Amino acid sequence: MRHITNARKAAPTEVSEPAVQDLVRVLEFDILFGNLKPRERLVEDVLMQRFSAKRHAVRQALSDLERMGVVARAPNRGATVRDFSAEEVEEIAELRETLQRRAAQRMKLPAEVALVARLESLQRRHDKAVAARDPRAIDDANEAFHSTLFGACGNQHLAEAIAHYAYLSRAMRLYPLVDRTLLERLRSEHWAMIEALKVGDRRALARLVVDHIQHSKKIYLEVRGSLVDMTR
Repeated sequence: MRHITNARKAAPTEVSEPAVQDLVRVLEFDILFGNLKPRERLVEDVLMQRFSAKRHAVRQALSDLERMGVVARAPNRGATVRDFSAEEVEEIAELRETLQRRAAQRMKLPAEVALVARLESLQRRHDKAVAARDPRAIDDANEAFHSTLFGACGNQHLAEAIAHYAYLSRAMRLYPLVDRTLLERLRSEHWAMIEALKVGDRRALARLVVDHIQHSKKIYLEVRGSLVDMTR
């Protein structure tokens, strides 16, 4: 008990978790929406000034982003936005396709009424965010939709693997969430997934969850290719 008391007294000297989480979230969205490009340096002094933050808070945020897989750090070079090679992009997409197709194959079809209702509610939230053109709300609703969908595969480890690689691919989704035409397509694909669940069309569901991945992959490769051309 004495040890716990002493540990609690020492806590105020640590970086407050919400402050670091705020830094992580802002930087993550800067990467997600293309404000920070692949290989762009994340200079501690610049970030300290931008956020009015202490160095240890900035370093902890960069460390968290590195663990998430969206930032890379190297000795004597500091932190940069992670640059996925074209080969890595294709490999991650292939893994996601395999995992998500398998999840669709395992789902109980037709889906239970409660699951369909939950997905419809989340998709209406997504629709509202798209109509408002609110990228943060779009992203939150999109993540909740996919988490609920693949959580219904009946295999927790598979669902967690899907979530892991989906999160890793967030660094590749530079512009889809602000592209109106693509947002409408993604939105319609969500509704098509719900319909496939309702009627028990497993083939359509498997095709949809695989095709859904291709949009962000294509855009990332295009953006990365343009950056490579600029450095030549």
